[in-house]
Amino acid sequence: MKRTAVYPFTAIVGQEEMKLSLILNVINPALGGVLIKGEKGTAKSTAVRALAELLPPMAAVHGCRFHCDPHSSQLCDDCTAKLQVEGTLPEETINMRVVELPVSATEDRVVGTLDIEHAIKHGEKKFEPGILAQANRNILYVDEINLLDDHVVDVLLDAAAMGVNTVEREGVSYSHPARFVLVGTMNPEEGDIRPQLLDRFGLSVVVTGEHDPLQRVEVIKRRLAYENDAESFIAGYK
Repeated sequence: MKRTAVYPFTAIVGQEEMKLSLILNVINPALGGVLIKGEKGTAKSTAVRALAELLPPMAAVHGCRFHCDPHSSQLCDDCTAKLQVEGTLPEETINMRVVELPVSATEDRVVGTLDIEHAIKHGEKKFEPGILAQANRNILYVDEINLLDDHVVDVLLDAAAMGVNTVEREGVSYSHPARFVLVGTMNPEEGDIRPQLLDRFGLSVVVTGEHDPLQRVEVIKRRLAYENDAESFIAGYK
């Protein structure tokens, strides 16, 4: 699957601590995620979206809603059942991607819930995956995490720590892997984050705008070059 053009990670001017923290979390997601704090215009979102482009394609179970790793023992309930019956799991190759969690997201939307439409049509209970399902083996990006409901943040951090999302509600009991690189960004001017939540991030980085005139000029030059011819620009920073 061809990816749409994304500003290259290697073309971001400065912000070395932020870039290093993101790379470290991709190498070892067990670090516990990274919280990036800084004002607008410091390339926070650009860096996160560009991060996935650095990563090679990965093997996944064909047709799995959670893109389970076919070579892992940690599978969703559906893949576990299929493996027991068929003995093997069909594979496909997919790209790692950035899954964004909106500030307005509810707990049901995050963890998943009962598929009401399926229950009404077929008279049986079925699990409807949430954002954690999409995020499995991907990068989960939470912009303005300080404005997110505290309870939803707790759920996210619990899933990130355990690597599994277990839902038991409305008669539905379902478990699936939820291993992801957690990246939260925030602008301190819009409110702070609870100290209890801050403590649960493995890394925290403060970013500031570039004040060196030459660096600021370079930022503008690169952005204009990217907008003028994205393909050539990306090739130049490959």
